[in-house]
This record gives sequence, C-alpha cells and structure tokens, in this order.
Amino acid sequence: MVAQPNPARGSAVGPHAAGGSKAIPRPRLRDLDLSPGKRVRLTRMLYEHGPGGGTLLILPIDQGLEHGPVDFFSNPDSLDPSYEFALALEGGFSAIALHIGLAEKYLREYAGKVPLILKINGKTNIPPDGAAFSPLTATVEDAVRLGADAVGYTLYVGSPAQDRDIAQAMEVRADCEKYGMPLVVWAYPRGDAISKKGGRESLYAVEYAARVAQEIGADIVKVNYPVPGPNDKDSPAPYNTLNLSKEEMFQRVVRSAGRTMVLVSGGEKMGDDELIHKVRSSLEAGATGIIFGRNLWQRKHDEALAITSQIRSLFKGYGDDSQ
Repeated sequence: MVAQPNPARGSAVGPHAAGGSKAIPRPRLRDLDLSPGKRVRLTRMLYEHGPGGGTLLILPIDQGLEHGPVDFFSNPDSLDPSYEFALALEGGFSAIALHIGLAEKYLREYAGKVPLILKINGKTNIPPDGAAFSPLTATVEDAVRLGADAVGYTLYVGSPAQDRDIAQAMEVRADCEKYGMPLVVWAYPRGDAISKKGGRESLYAVEYAARVAQEIGADIVKVNYPVPGPNDKDSPAPYNTLNLSKEEMFQRVVRSAGRTMVLVSGGEKMGDDELIHKVRSSLEAGATGIIFGRNLWQRKHDEALAITSQIRSLFKGYGDDSQ
C-alpha cells in the first residue's frame, strides 16, 4: 500500500504557488476525460507498476539515437539494452521508454513485466539544433502491436520546423485517440528564436513548452527544470522582470501544464544529493513523476539500484491510492 499524501501538503503543488496564487492539485485519472483504453494503460503505469499512488518513475533509453553511443562510455554495461531492462524490472519502474528497434529486439523477456513507452520519433544530434525536427521512426499501431502502455513524441517548441512538427504531432494524437493510447510529449524549446529570448532553460521557454503540450492534447509532458541565468533579461516581459526561485519557476510550469501530467527530465548525470533534491522539489511542486535515464543507468548496477530505492522512498509521501 502506498502511503497517503503528507497532510501538510495534501495533493496540491505546495502551500502556495509562485506569485502567491493558490496551489492546484496534481492531475488524477478520476478528473480526466479519457477513453477506456487510455484509462486502462495509465492505470497500469500510475498504480500497478512503479511507486504507485498515481505517480510515475520512468527509465528512458532513447539516448542512443538522440546522443549516440557516447553516453554509454561511463558505464560500458549500459551499452546493452538488457542492462536498462533489468534495471527497470529490478528497480520497480513505472515504465521504460525507448525506440522501436530496441523494443522489438529486447522486450520479449520483459513483456508484461515492465510497461513500455514506445518513442515513435527521434533524430541524431549531429546537425545543429537551429531548425530541430524529429521525423517518425514508428507508429501508434507499432505501439499497440508491441503491447505498449503509451507512446512518446518529441516536439521542438520554437524551432523553425515547428509547423510540420505540430502537424505531425496532430496525426500522432489522432491515432492515439483511435487506439486508446496515452500520448507523452517530450516538449523541448529549440531554435535561434528561443536562444534570443532567454534560452532553452529559461522559465519563459520551459513554461511555454509545457503549455504547448497541453494545448496540442498531450496526456503527459516531459520538461526540463527551468534554470535562472543571466540571459533571463532577454526573455519577453514580464518574464524578464520576475525574481523567482527554481522551485517557484517550476510551480509555474506545472500550472501551465494544467491537466497534463508533468514529468521532470533528469538530464546529465549529477551527484546523489543534487539528484535527490531535484526529485523532492519536483514532487513538491506538483510533478506527477520523473523520467531519469543517464542519472541511473550510467551507474553500476548495485549503485543504480541503491539510488533508485532512495528515489522510490521519496515518492511514498506524494502518492494517493484513490483513482
């Protein structure tokens, strides 16, 4: 049984959201207008696997396409996708997220034991990101065939290619509705216009990306944590005048995502204390969960399981068994 929420916190994003406005509840299945297929698949990830209680702990392994093999040098064992699948199973993750080639070649042993989020578009990082766009690598039908519980789609908000990106996302969303498949959007600010308006890690960019994901119909959105910096002065007003902590910034991101559940990206590997702080502050701000890859599978097996156990223990104060 997953512990009930901390009474001092309840199910809201915190005692007060940034700017003094009232906190909003984390989205729950019972409050969402979902098809039976989506509801069944989300129930499996939110309540039957992982930490449970309506939260998500997801292990992504899409970096081999997005970054290349360089990410596996620090832990050579991780080059074999079986390493990540075993970690997802033994660590008790809500799901594993990866591309179709890995799913077709490595999923069989873990089918039914570890929920799958099939990533259906992607790109390499060889060309510059000035006009970033991720073409489709698979379909929603592939996800159904493989028994996936969701599909993942990367949308580059602000890229000059966003017109065809949003159009492609619309077709994916329509297929997700047709097949009852939850849609998880990796919402990433990219492009020169973003760079000139505070940068991809600015509150302006991250909050805008979260809102776009909700507007185009995402069920779950993956975002990076906004980071204050000297380029914030270049953000459009009133963002360039705000003086908020990282936690207050992220509360704004969660509110802009509305009834779209929020996942926080782990990014590059960090120290244990910083990692645990990021998990705690994300949950405090109202995130439904985290999606950490390199911060976990770049560690040796026993170390990865140990830090995963710490993460799972943090989730106990934020779960809610009522659906």
